[in-house]
Amino acid sequence: MTQTQEASRTRTFGWTDPAEHASQIGRRSGLELLRAMSAGDFPPPPIMHLIDALGMRVEEGSVTVELDPQEFHYNPLGTVHGGVLSTLLDTAAACSVHSTLPAGVGYTSMDLNVKFLRPATVASGRLTCTGTVLQRGRRTALAEARITDAAGRLIAHATSSCMIFEIPAA
Repeated sequence: MTQTQEASRTRTFGWTDPAEHASQIGRRSGLELLRAMSAGDFPPPPIMHLIDALGMRVEEGSVTVELDPQEFHYNPLGTVHGGVLSTLLDTAAACSVHSTLPAGVGYTSMDLNVKFLRPATVASGRLTCTGTVLQRGRRTALAEARITDAAGRLIAHATSSCMIFEIPAA
């Protein structure tokens, strides 16, 4: 990604074909796939490039995603847009559920309940978003995610329900 901070700001980025991810659905466990992304052995999904996420750390049941706030994340008030923060929260919470799933089992977010506690700006420093599975059953899972700034202050918190389902054989 390139970014300029001149009078007329621009941003350019690229991504890999999302079909690469789709081709892996059902072939690897969630933990294997997420660890491959974390290690750089498998490309991240396009959304990670769109928001300029820095990568992820993965353990079974927990995923952490980091982001350095930039001007292009801002809303009209001069703070990081709630949609960007919600994307981080959804990613960390849902991927934490994904990390517990065997090959052949998929998931999708059913809801995301977000509480914004303080604004984030470039001055906040690196944002760290950690998602954790709170409970996982056969058909649904409940996860939470928290965003903290570089000083460790809580920026936002979310809970998410995910639906779990078998992936039909191709």
